[in-house]
Amino acid sequence: MLIKGYDYGPLVAGESLPARPGFWSNYLLAMCVDVPGAESPVPEWFGDDGADADALSEILLDPERWPVFRLPSADGSGVVVVYRNMVGDYGIDYLLTHPGRSSAQQIATWEGGFSGAGLTWNELVRIADNPAPAAEGVQEPSARLLLGLPLLHDMHFPDSAQARLSAALTATGAPRTTAPDTAELLITHLRGRAHHDRAWGSPLSGT
Repeated sequence: MLIKGYDYGPLVAGESLPARPGFWSNYLLAMCVDVPGAESPVPEWFGDDGADADALSEILLDPERWPVFRLPSADGSGVVVVYRNMVGDYGIDYLLTHPGRSSAQQIATWEGGFSGAGLTWNELVRIADNPAPAAEGVQEPSARLLLGLPLLHDMHFPDSAQARLSAALTATGAPRTTAPDTAELLITHLRGRAHHDRAWGSPLSGT
């Protein structure tokens, strides 16, 4: 697989992996670790068990095959998530695609913590809810929302965000009994990061 604008690694399509047991705890559990007063997160919060999480981790972190998750939108914008499994330089890279541009733009990375530009809640929801059916990538809105969630950098998202996030967790396999609490922890983590300034240009606009 080739991604114009991203000249690293043995990239492979990863779009089948979110449906496998163990994926979502690998992807989101670390965002629940640093919430003050919260209990230690476990894979079961995401509908997984430890064995599932360990098995999927070996696939996600394979230095010979770097999973890529494409979230193309109908308007030509979108998010690309890349597991950068470089030995000694592991991380998750977040790219944006722009209408009219041939190359993806890297805007953020996760290396034990998030750094870079982010999206507003409305931008994230717009990407999640407007897949491009003719393009290769993740099409299901709940999975798209959760894959893009680490990019959320907005203090001003609506009260309904927690319910939307809880529903997405449930749709991807999290227990209904724990999904609301897990959604609250994820939102608490996101609100504790540096926040999006509304005076900044959106990375989606290219400004």
